[in-house]
Amino acid sequence: MTKQGHATVEARDAEKLQLCSILNALSDPVRISIVEQLSSHGELSVGTLSEPYAITAPAISRHLRVLEAAGLIERRIDRQWRICSLNKDALSRVANWLEVNG
Repeated sequence: MTKQGHATVEARDAEKLQLCSILNALSDPVRISIVEQLSSHGELSVGTLSEPYAITAPAISRHLRVLEAAGLIERRIDRQWRICSLNKDALSRVANWLEVNG
């Protein structure tokens, strides 16, 4: 196989790993709900995102870290607030994959 062939295989493998990371992040009902909230309302503070759940702040932080690591959300600090926003490109990857393979 040529170097270009290896690069193509490696790129496909990287895309598959990214897709697996996204699907894994969406395998939890709380994380799906967080994505739905961000999809409906745009940017939200971590406090607002955590209101519907009877779980601890560290648990919400872990869920947000998983979503961020998968590329589904982005977090930023605005003065004393931690703001989250949805990365729609990551969801587009899943939609494209489903369209091609579904």
